[in-house]
Amino acid sequence: MSAGNTVTLIGNLTKEPELRFTSQGLAQTTFSIAVNRRRMNQQTQDWEESTSFFEVVCWRELAENVAESLEKGSRAVVTGRLEQRTWETPEGDKRSKIQVIADEVGPSLRWATAQVTKADRRTGGGPDGGSGGRNMAPSNTPEPSIGSFNYDEEPF
Repeated sequence: MSAGNTVTLIGNLTKEPELRFTSQGLAQTTFSIAVNRRRMNQQTQDWEESTSFFEVVCWRELAENVAESLEKGSRAVVTGRLEQRTWETPEGDKRSKIQVIADEVGPSLRWATAQVTKADRRTGGGPDGGSGGRNMAPSNTPEPSIGSFNYDEEPF
């Protein structure tokens, strides 16, 4: 993680995590998370609520584990970095959005319990450590730089 660009979000998944594989066989999962805030309006003494929605992108083993472990409505804790994507529509309009590129994702245990099962380490990008030859469309999201991952780090 880069210093100065770290965000932690706690919220509920608004849709099922979507697992895809790039043409190079790297697993990628995207999901949306809703973060609710509640505060007391000091003038009216009423509670006010607001919700923000964030798109989260996970890569490699994290992507596969998230897709297998979380579902729509799950409360999750996400830590990662903000990244802006820009593109041009077929009509020539410029578009952009900010995504959270996840470093860590886990279930929130504030109002739930979870059973942790250590996953086997995979050597490749595919579901069985291979090339990821599933019949899924490749992603348009750029792949992460290789220098941002430590493949020798044990998760437990």
